[in-house]
Amino acid sequence: MSKVSRTPLTARRGGALRGEALAPGDKSISHRALILGAMTVGETRISGLLEAGDILNTAKAMRQFGAEVTRVGVGEWLVWGTGVGGWGQPEADLDFGNSGTGSRLVMGAMATTPISAVFTGDESLRKRPMRRVLEPLTNFGATYEAGAGGLMPVTLHGTDRPICIDYEVTVASAQVKSALLLAALGAPGLTRITQRALTRDHTEHMLRAFGADVRVEPLQDGGERICVMGEVELRPGRIVVPRDPSSAAFLVVAALIVPGSEVFIPGVLLNPRRTGLIETLLQMGADISIADRRESGGEDTGDLLVRHSELRGIEVPPERAPSLIDEYPILAIAAANAGGSTAMRGLEELRLKESDRLLAIVHGLRACGVQVEELEDGMMIHGCSGGLPGGATIGTHMDHRIAMSFLVAGLASRAPVTVDDVSMIATSFPEFEPLMRSVGAQLS
Repeated sequence: MSKVSRTPLTARRGGALRGEALAPGDKSISHRALILGAMTVGETRISGLLEAGDILNTAKAMRQFGAEVTRVGVGEWLVWGTGVGGWGQPEADLDFGNSGTGSRLVMGAMATTPISAVFTGDESLRKRPMRRVLEPLTNFGATYEAGAGGLMPVTLHGTDRPICIDYEVTVASAQVKSALLLAALGAPGLTRITQRALTRDHTEHMLRAFGADVRVEPLQDGGERICVMGEVELRPGRIVVPRDPSSAAFLVVAALIVPGSEVFIPGVLLNPRRTGLIETLLQMGADISIADRRESGGEDTGDLLVRHSELRGIEVPPERAPSLIDEYPILAIAAANAGGSTAMRGLEELRLKESDRLLAIVHGLRACGVQVEELEDGMMIHGCSGGLPGGATIGTHMDHRIAMSFLVAGLASRAPVTVDDVSMIATSFPEFEPLMRSVGAQLS
């Protein structure tokens, strides 16, 4: 059996981080722009697209369904779609690499089209739950075969007689909700999707931008019902992808915990359902200024100026979890560098990411000399104000956010921190290393 090739990297304490850093395009919006562009008839021009492995795999899948997808410059892409319900039968398996978002959204988009496709991915993706999206899609009339426990490879059979549905999403997952909204485009009549926890609403924003009939009705319990009219003709247009707050998060926390730092990050997405990290860091005493708020591609954006701060531990509200679910690993690094203790609860979803992220965070922090209590649905981190002891090698478990978070930790630790593999970082943030070095990070 061949040995798995790994690329370790070490981060160590150096001088202050300073300068301007251009975070990459938002991953969530990049996926959706390609998919909806492929469901229109006509040319959609996308600017600022994230050119990372996850997104490139979605682009490849759109080509396999018959859309024309062309890169015309850095971050500039043209998509000529085949219309709602117009995708063709792919000749080969759809390989989504490490992308749970891409695979689940595409399952939804094709579920109401009368074709079949095999969905697969890398070792990590093949361990992640797909039944949570596949089972709801059967309500439209789709069928599927999957591995034990609903794992990949999955063969999905879209229906030739889709029906609209009235469905309540029982997990706080934007991926599941979005898959159902995309499936609804091909079902005649009005589909109603109810969610009790407010998850990312990029799909709703982008559906409107492409001309879909989408209405959102607030519910008395704090949830909402999203109504989508099916069998619509989407209109092509121009999509400008704002910069990804989940990627900017690593730069933000690095600047906060490395003494003397000041980093400027322009054009960051500030959708209210994606600013949970910034809200939390501000409560912890972070010096983060937001300037030039504006709209880009139907989304709120702004420029961030971040300065080194003395952070303090807090109780993170569990209801905030959906708005910062991808940022908990890097928030844990901020908490580990704060004075006092930080409690995070409502994190069950972290166990279903690229790795069991909750366990990976706990083990990594303990290896770096931080006292952490693992809770049933979260963790309690007792901060090491003044810097972590460090000196550990962290197992990333093929998880890009674990790798980047602990590299950021190493920049403020008393002893260097090594992560065992950084090769998977390219799936979401290929510019991570050069961008961090450009503001002074010591990576080797």
